[in-house]
Amino acid sequence: MVEIGIMIEGQNGLNWDRWQRIARTVEEAGYSSLFRSDHFTNSKPPDIDSLELWVSLTWLAENSNKLEFGSLVTPMSFRHPVHTARMAAAVDDLSGGRMSLGLGAGWQEREHDNFGFDLSHPSKRFDRFEEGVHIISRLLHNDEPVDFNGKFFQLNSAILLPRPIRTGGPPIIIGGNGEKRTLAVAARYADEWNALFIPLEEFSRLNDLLDNILGTYGRDPSEVRRSIMTGCIFGNTVQEVKEKVLKRTKGQFDPAELQKRGFIVGTAEELLEQLEMLGEAGVQRVMLQWLDLENFEGLFALAEGIMK
Repeated sequence: MVEIGIMIEGQNGLNWDRWQRIARTVEEAGYSSLFRSDHFTNSKPPDIDSLELWVSLTWLAENSNKLEFGSLVTPMSFRHPVHTARMAAAVDDLSGGRMSLGLGAGWQEREHDNFGFDLSHPSKRFDRFEEGVHIISRLLHNDEPVDFNGKFFQLNSAILLPRPIRTGGPPIIIGGNGEKRTLAVAARYADEWNALFIPLEEFSRLNDLLDNILGTYGRDPSEVRRSIMTGCIFGNTVQEVKEKVLKRTKGQFDPAELQKRGFIVGTAEELLEQLEMLGEAGVQRVMLQWLDLENFEGLFALAEGIMK
């Protein structure tokens, strides 16, 4: 059975009360993991609550017991790799080794403009991303001081102390569907590759491509966990599912069309069939995007329906 986790968008109204209630609900309901995005604000005004990622994960490390958790993803565009490596190692230690570090290049223009960060054009953005992932990986894995002289970052005898309790620190997740650069970064550095909102056939194609790229770096495909983060629309009846899809898509799609786009959509029985198909295709973990931050009863109902 595919592992089932929950992913929430931290920029969509997350505050301490909601975060604490969501975390407790997700763990009590029996989900394997809880992930959240890392954004300073939402992509379109008006501005709403957006609880700071690393402070929230620090609280979660101390206030959960078995739940795996992490960033999905934290951007290199406004998080310096040294700070990210230090925070991730510390939070993972605090949790007893339950954190995963999801990394991305950054994409949301509004938050970069509002807070004075340089998003840059895609080519430069990915160059910076690759340098940052390289630095994070070396700091987490090397007991000796690290030197690095890149275009964006420079290190001189830098060492991460105290050393992570877990060998290599938290696992690195590389998120994205880009077959030219993202998969190459995943093949070099990732412990887990996370695809985003992707149809089953496209996942299978990229999954096979990643296997091939891993071979060029001398890595066995089994070294990299495969996961998907995608939207989830769950209803107790077929009619309820239809109504939720119409509302979510503003009447643009029906459940079948949304499912073809990679969403997990339907009643509990239908969701189980879709999850089984993902497992057969090689997906080991699914992070279900949960947008209604106040719907705690829905989280319990979903868990009861698909984790029998």
